[in-house]
Amino acid sequence: MSHNDYPSPPPASDRRVLGHPVPRIEDRPLVTGRGAYAGDISFPHQLHMRMVRSSHAHGLIRSIDTTAARAMPGVVAIWTQEDIADLPPIDFRDPSATVLKPYRQYVLAREKVRYVGDPIAAVFATDPYLAEDAAESVFADIEPLPVVMDPSAPPSEFSPGQDTEPTVIRHSFGDIDAAFAAADHIVELDLTIGRHSGVPMETRGAIGRYDFARDIMELHGAAKVPHRNRDTLVRMLGRPPDSIHVHEAHVGGGFGIRGELYPEDVLVLVAAQRLGRPVKWIEDRREHLMAANHSRNQRHLVRAAVSADGKLLGIDNEFFHDQGAYVRTHGARVVGRTMSMLTGAYLVPAYRSVGHFRLTNKTPAATYRAPGRYEGTFVRERLMDAIAERLGIDRVELRRKNLIPSELMPFTVTFDQPGVEELALDSGDYPRLFEQGLAAFDWEGRKLEIERRRAAGECVGLGVGVFVEESGRGPSDGARITVDVAGSVEVLTGGASVGQGFETIMAQICAEAIGVDYSRIRVIHGHTDRIAHGIGAHAARASVLTGNAVHVASMNLRRKALSVASELLQVPAEELDLVDGAVVRRDAPDSPAITLAEIARKLIPGSELLGDREPHLTAEGWFNTDHTVFPYGAHFAQVRVDRETGQATVERFLIAYDVGRAINPLTVRGQLVGACVQGLGGALFEEFTYSDNGDPLALTFADYLMPTVHETPPIDCLITEDAPSPRNPLGIKGAGEGGINAVGAVIAGAIDDAIGLPGAVTQLPVTPQRLHALLRAAREKAPLAAE
Repeated sequence: MSHNDYPSPPPASDRRVLGHPVPRIEDRPLVTGRGAYAGDISFPHQLHMRMVRSSHAHGLIRSIDTTAARAMPGVVAIWTQEDIADLPPIDFRDPSATVLKPYRQYVLAREKVRYVGDPIAAVFATDPYLAEDAAESVFADIEPLPVVMDPSAPPSEFSPGQDTEPTVIRHSFGDIDAAFAAADHIVELDLTIGRHSGVPMETRGAIGRYDFARDIMELHGAAKVPHRNRDTLVRMLGRPPDSIHVHEAHVGGGFGIRGELYPEDVLVLVAAQRLGRPVKWIEDRREHLMAANHSRNQRHLVRAAVSADGKLLGIDNEFFHDQGAYVRTHGARVVGRTMSMLTGAYLVPAYRSVGHFRLTNKTPAATYRAPGRYEGTFVRERLMDAIAERLGIDRVELRRKNLIPSELMPFTVTFDQPGVEELALDSGDYPRLFEQGLAAFDWEGRKLEIERRRAAGECVGLGVGVFVEESGRGPSDGARITVDVAGSVEVLTGGASVGQGFETIMAQICAEAIGVDYSRIRVIHGHTDRIAHGIGAHAARASVLTGNAVHVASMNLRRKALSVASELLQVPAEELDLVDGAVVRRDAPDSPAITLAEIARKLIPGSELLGDREPHLTAEGWFNTDHTVFPYGAHFAQVRVDRETGQATVERFLIAYDVGRAINPLTVRGQLVGACVQGLGGALFEEFTYSDNGDPLALTFADYLMPTVHETPPIDCLITEDAPSPRNPLGIKGAGEGGINAVGAVIAGAIDDAIGLPGAVTQLPVTPQRLHALLRAAREKAPLAAE
C-alpha cells in the first residue's frame, strides 16, 4: 500500500475503546509518590558526579588546578579533557552536513570555553555534597576572549578556518522576483523571537553502571530517544550495539530538551567503566537553566508581496538563528523546519527564505516543542496582521482569502533546492476548521463585547492565527505483542513515555484489535535490551509511528489467534470475533468460546496444533512510511492590558485542532492545553537574557519567569476529526505540538488590538517593560495624530 492509500478509519462511535476518552493507566504510581525518576535510581557503592563549569562566556583555558579538590575526603577522581582525550565530540543524532562537524561539543571543554556553563571538569566523590564542595575548589585559569552575543552581527572566527556562521540554508519555490515586481503592496517587518526553552519539573539526571561480567554498559535515567542515543554512544565509544543498554525511567517532563545526549550522559557511562563503580549525576536547577538546551531566538527580516485585493503573491524572508556556542545533536534542523513550514496554511505562489545559522557565546540551542513552527508562525501571522492593517482589510477576511482550499488537498510544495524535502500536506480542510473555530470562540460576539468594554475605558483586544503542524516523521517503528498462558497481554515497543499518556494510547490500540480490557495490558518501552529498534518520542512521532506499529502487530496477533481458534472450533475464521479476551462466533456470541490464554497454551513448543506457526501467541508488526502527516489548527485569544503596569492578561483562549482521528480525546486535550500554557510562557514571560559580557541573567525562577495557574486563562479545545490521514491505517496525526504553535502570534495580535497600535508587537516575549514602552509610544503618537 502506498503512503496515500489507507482508507478512512471508522469513527469512535463504531469502536469499542479506540477513540474514547478512557482514563490513563500509567498515573497511579505517579500520583501516589511511587514513581521511579532518575533521582530515585541508585546502585550499591555508587559515586556521585559534579560538574565544574566555566564562569566565562569565551576564553582560552590556560590551566585547571585540581590539587586542593583531589585532597578532599571522599573524592575518588577528577577529570579534565586530558583524562578523556580519546573521546570524540558528541555526534549528531541524524546525518548532518559535514560542514557542521567542527562545531560539535566535546564532553569536556578542549582548549577554549565558549559559554558560561561549558563543562571543564568532572568531580567523582562518594557523596553528592562532597562532590559539590570539591567542584568549588577546582580553580580554572581562563584568559577571556571577545564574546559574540548578536547573531545578526557579521561572523567572527570560531576556530582556525571556521567562522561563527557554519552554514547558510536556503529554501525557495516560484518566481519571487516576479511576485514583488507585480505587487500592489509590499509589507516589511523586523521580528524577533526571544530565547527560551522547556523547563520540566524534573531536571536532567543520568546513572551509569558497568557490568564487568558481561561487558555491558548501562545508562539509566534516559528519556525521549533511548535507542537513538544508544546508537550515538555506540559510534562514539566504538562498541557493539548489544553492549550498551539504555533504560528509560519515569520522566518529569520532556518538551524536546530532555533526553538528548548531553556531555554528562557520556561521562557517567565512561566513568562507571573506568572507575569500576556506578556513577550518578543529578542536575540542579541553576545548572539546568545554564546548560540544558535553549531554543527559539531568531530575528526575521520578512516582506510580503500582496495584490490590491489582499492575495499573497510571495513571501521573502531572511533570518538569523542564534544557535549558541556549539552545534548539538540536532544539527541545523530547527532552521530547516522554520523555513519549510513558514508559509503554513496559506496559498503562496512564490517563496524565498535564507537562514543564517549563527554561533554565539550562549548556551547551545536545539529543539523545543514545535521547533521552527512556533517561530515561523509568529512571523507569518504577524505579517498577515500587518497586511490587513496596510490594506484596510479585516484580519479574519484576509485569512479567508488566502487559506489553501480543500479541493487542492493533498497539496505539495516542492522546493527548488536539491535535497530539500518536499512539503506534502496529506489531508485537511483549513477553511472549514477556521470557520468552526471562529464560531466556537464567538468571534463576532466578542468583538461587540470588546467595543462596550473599550467604551468603558478598558484596554482589550482579540488575536487570531492559523497554522499547520507536522508529526509522525518516519522512517519506521516496530512492536511485538505477546499473550502468555495466563492470558496476560504485553505490548513491547521501542517508543518512549515523556508524560503524554503513551502507555494508555498503545494499550487502547492493542485492546481494540484483540478484544481485551485495555487497562490490563502491560506496555513496555524505553529499554534497548528488550527490543532492538525504537523511534522514541520526539516530534510528535509516538502515536503515529509506534501506534501504527502496535496496530499492525495487534492485527497480526488477532489473525493468528483466530486461525488457531478456527481449527479448534471448526468454524471459519471470518465468522469469529475477539470479545473480552475470548474468541466467539459473530452470529452466536453466547456459544462456546475459547480464551486467548487457552490459545496461548495450544501454541507452546511441542504442541500438536503448532504446525508451521511461530511458537507462542505472539506477533510482531512494523509500520514504515516515507512521509510526514500534517495536523492543522487555529488559535484565538482575548487579552486585557493594564495601561499603568504594562501587564497583559489573557482572559480566554481557544485551540481549534484537527487531529485526523483521536485515539483518546482526553489525552489530546491534555497535550493541547499543556502546550498552550508553555506557549504563553514564551509569549509573555520566559526569556534567557545575557549581559554584554555573556553572563546569563536568568539562572533562577526569580529571573526566568514562567506562567503559573494564576496566569493561565480558561483554555477551550475544539478537537475535530474531519481529515484523517491517508498515510497510516489509524488515520491519526500528532497532538503534542498543536497547542503551542500559534500562541506567540495570537497573543501579539491581541495586544496590538487592545492598545490600538497595529504592528506594535515585533518581539517576544511581550514583558510588562516592553509593553509599557509600547503604550508610552502610543501616547506620544496620539497628540501628533491630533495635530
